[in-house]
Amino acid sequence: MKKLMMAAACAAWATGAMPAMAADYPSHPITMVVPLGVGGSTDVIARIMAQGMGDVLGQRIIVENTTGAGGSIGEGRISRSTPDGYTIGIGQWGTNVAVGAIYNLNYDLMKDFEPIGLISTQPFLVVARKTMPANNLKELIAWLKANKDKATEGNSGVGSPAHVAGLMFQKAAGVNITMVPYRGAGDSTQALVAGQIDVMLNTPAASMGQLKAGGIKVYAVTSNKRIASMPDVPTTDEAGLPTFHFSFWHAIWAPKGTPKEIVAKLNDALVKTLANPKIRERMEQLTQDIFPVAEQTPEALRKFQQEEIDKWWPVIKAANIKVK
Repeated sequence: MKKLMMAAACAAWATGAMPAMAADYPSHPITMVVPLGVGGSTDVIARIMAQGMGDVLGQRIIVENTTGAGGSIGEGRISRSTPDGYTIGIGQWGTNVAVGAIYNLNYDLMKDFEPIGLISTQPFLVVARKTMPANNLKELIAWLKANKDKATEGNSGVGSPAHVAGLMFQKAAGVNITMVPYRGAGDSTQALVAGQIDVMLNTPAASMGQLKAGGIKVYAVTSNKRIASMPDVPTTDEAGLPTFHFSFWHAIWAPKGTPKEIVAKLNDALVKTLANPKIRERMEQLTQDIFPVAEQTPEALRKFQQEEIDKWWPVIKAANIKVK
């Protein structure tokens, strides 16, 4: 029976039945896989995009978190999914660039996915537990140096943007403290609030709620300009760590072999979602810098991702980041 079903599927491709299916797409809900935990910026952005794209497509997009191994477990799930447009995935710099330089993957980052489009990019915040005695970034760095044997820095998993950026932060600041990995930014943020770790680089999306509640301290934003949603937070240049900048991006992919017509429909939904004033406002409140329309195409994402791999793999490998 299984062989007959496979033969029927092949015949459908050969006779052009798949394009007909693409014309009816989507006829039932779509699953968007998030390769990281609930509460982090990837999860938050996924839910905003799922709602907006679902409205455009006329079908619900269900968000499912599949975590572990720096996002590679979720990305592996996406790569193995049936290429019919009913499983797509959101990813970012860590899950779709950095993991390839750190993990032995059973899929190819460039060959086993169909790019849909770029979404946005964002900086990090340098944050610490609320009981941290330091009142500014220079004082924080001095405290980390004085307490190097016991100080800890959290991150959202080995190879994640927070991990790589955290190591770069330590190098720029001249400190060497213990890294503590978690399954996602939601978990690491909760650990910071609980005082289980001392410091971390975290996204505004994951941090703002706790900052407003007084649960953590913020010292700087890792960009060369202040962010509109937090105008009182200095840049790293202003705070005493010049030239240390780090930002990372998000995008959406489908499994390799997804019909071009379906890719085009998904891309159209992405572009229209990012053009929606209400969606743009929500994204901007999360300090997301939305990519220009010309850069929201599948072709632009493919080119951009390859350029990021070429840029960052040598840096990551030179840093000797290993899975423990």
